[in-house]
Amino acid sequence: MKKYAIGSDHAGYEMRLSIKAYLESRGFSVDDFGTFDREKSNYPEIADVVANKVAGGGYDGGILICGTGVGMSLAANKVRGIRAACVSEPYSAKMSKEHNDANIICFGARVIGIETAKMIVDAWADSEFAGGRHKTRVDMITKLEKDGHL
Repeated sequence: MKKYAIGSDHAGYEMRLSIKAYLESRGFSVDDFGTFDREKSNYPEIADVVANKVAGGGYDGGILICGTGVGMSLAANKVRGIRAACVSEPYSAKMSKEHNDANIICFGARVIGIETAKMIVDAWADSEFAGGRHKTRVDMITKLEKDGHL
């Protein structure tokens, strides 16, 4: 069974609860790292927790939701080993996994609706990294992360 870490700030609160329930209805295990109320919160704090959980192993990936998805992806990508993709439609979600081995998907509750969010999650969760020439490129990203240059 696949296991995911999920988190959101206040802007993504409602969508996070819906996506968590949706993933569980598909038979996935989901650990929820908040935020746990609708009070204003800081997305980097949630991205930090989820990204470090994913980078530490034990999860098949993570899902982060804020107003646009941009802030979450920027913050999550600061954690070594994370490849977080901010997407707004299913095709990019699928390609982020197949070509970029994205281990976190980010999207915005103020940008897309819940049905699109479900399609994004399906496209990403049901895809596998293609490897091959794409592995060479992901290895280059890892080198950039480690050394600051190619």
